[in-house]
Amino acid sequence: MKFIHTADWHLGKLVQGVYMTEDQRFVLKQLVEVVKRERPDAVVIAGDLYDRAIPPTEAVELLDGLFREIVVELNTPLLAISGNHDSPDRLNFATAIMEARGLHLVGQMKPTTFKPVILRDEYGEVHFHLVPYADPAQVRYAFEDENIRSHDDAMKAIVGRIEGTKDPAARHVFVGHAFVTPGARSEENTSQSERPLSIGGAEYVHSEYFKAFHYTALGHLHQAHHVSDETIRYSGSPLKYSISEEAHRKGFLIVEIDGAGTVTVDKRELKPRRDMRRVVAPIEEIERHAVCEDYVFVTLLNDNPVLFPMEKVRAVYPNALHVERKVTVSVGSGTDVAEGDGVARKEADPVALFAAFYQEVKGIPLTEDKQKLFANTYADVLREEGGAV
Repeated sequence: MKFIHTADWHLGKLVQGVYMTEDQRFVLKQLVEVVKRERPDAVVIAGDLYDRAIPPTEAVELLDGLFREIVVELNTPLLAISGNHDSPDRLNFATAIMEARGLHLVGQMKPTTFKPVILRDEYGEVHFHLVPYADPAQVRYAFEDENIRSHDDAMKAIVGRIEGTKDPAARHVFVGHAFVTPGARSEENTSQSERPLSIGGAEYVHSEYFKAFHYTALGHLHQAHHVSDETIRYSGSPLKYSISEEAHRKGFLIVEIDGAGTVTVDKRELKPRRDMRRVVAPIEEIERHAVCEDYVFVTLLNDNPVLFPMEKVRAVYPNALHVERKVTVSVGSGTDVAEGDGVARKEADPVALFAAFYQEVKGIPLTEDKQKLFANTYADVLREEGGAV
């Protein structure tokens, strides 16, 4: 069984006010060409097809065209789940009708979620368990279990339900959208473009739950990597969606499972229409650079303020997304370098950021009870907005 594992397309994505639709079309057409050339048994998308619950028309049209090419024209089964950015209801629409053509979309957590999609090869059946993103409260309600409080609790219950009905004679692939780490602990493998699933550590899921599957295809984290085991993998996003992903090598995975369940994974890279990268130099040096269409985040090293910096930068880098000036401020005997873009504050933990604001305004520290109240209220907002911050 050979299938493509991809995730986190985020169609309709805005980066610094710029729609990435044409860039997404450019790389995903390359993916379609691979399907055409290599004829895999399936294409698996592990969540976040769209970047928001109500995507722009251009994003919907792009997804529709890609699905038509893969499923109808190339007659290749496509298996996809909703992620925390997607609208489960919208993705779930008319799924029963589409399954007959080979398009399997699971947007909502329902009892039928635990019925696998079964594909066959010369060795027998491969069961794909499509588990959409679901908030712990939704899983708690579906399972009628008040002990489910975190994403880890929810995933443990879901995997337990699947394992209770697994066919031991088949090979099994789990498809999910979650923040999976060894030991369900914080890991430094996120980027600015990934919305938190919750706060306070409740979003992490233990990787040990997936060891019972021959392969686990994950979405949510934008850097391709494996977790604990070579068979538990994130494919990463097909494009860079923030400057924190500058060093990522974007692409997709081709997964093969033999008759004994042994897995081999081949990482394939996608060539972007434009790269996303940093440029750090004085404006005088930048003005000598060759004209380049890349998406750049520019840090100017000039000691003095630069007049009309964005206009000057865009004369060389027409698609520059951000310009800032590095400022050196003397603090005592040392120096403190401020980037001037507020990124550090934006990336701060929401509870810590609110506590700092409260301290600054009220002149007293935020009590533990009020911290918990803010964390719970913030988590409610995340659920209402589909993970948005």
